[in-house]
Amino acid sequence: MRRSILSLSLAAIAMSGGAVAQQPAVFTLSSTSFRDGAVLDVKHAGATAGNANCVGRNVSPQLSWSGAPEGTKSLAFLMIDPEGRNGLEVAHWVAYGVPVSRTSFAEGEAAQPPRGYVGGKSTQGLDYYSGPCTPPNTTYHHYTFVAIATDLAPDALPAGLTREELMAKLNGHAKASSGLVGFFRHP
Repeated sequence: MRRSILSLSLAAIAMSGGAVAQQPAVFTLSSTSFRDGAVLDVKHAGATAGNANCVGRNVSPQLSWSGAPEGTKSLAFLMIDPEGRNGLEVAHWVAYGVPVSRTSFAEGEAAQPPRGYVGGKSTQGLDYYSGPCTPPNTTYHHYTFVAIATDLAPDALPAGLTREELMAKLNGHAKASSGLVGFFRHP
């Protein structure tokens, strides 16, 4: 039985001229700053003056992506805390218009005013990364980083869109997505 399956497989390859179908690349998001499902370093937490919940240095994690599907023209990025504001969610970072030719953000880069992408508007009203500021005596919050491949030109959308406004504009234009989750709580 094994021999006949192997023979059929080899015959199929021979008949196709030896060509094996290529699988499309998988769109992935990764980071050298943290592993998916791991705790974020304190330096990635927010540093808002006057807010005792912000115990970090507001250094955005490094992010890399690859395998955007054919037809992708730009990418969008979000960092969302679904437990923030007592379950009403906090958008810590909204960015879009990232050219498809770009493949990463260096550590700390997204915590600066936008360069090479369009800044949206976070829940805090910022156009750049704002790290976790979890209250003390809470469980770990899930910080979800999402990369969205789109068929929109990098300059197609105006600056300052909120997460909700961006999602409405991306409806029908999203080609793929990938994400990472980092955990954080007040030390």
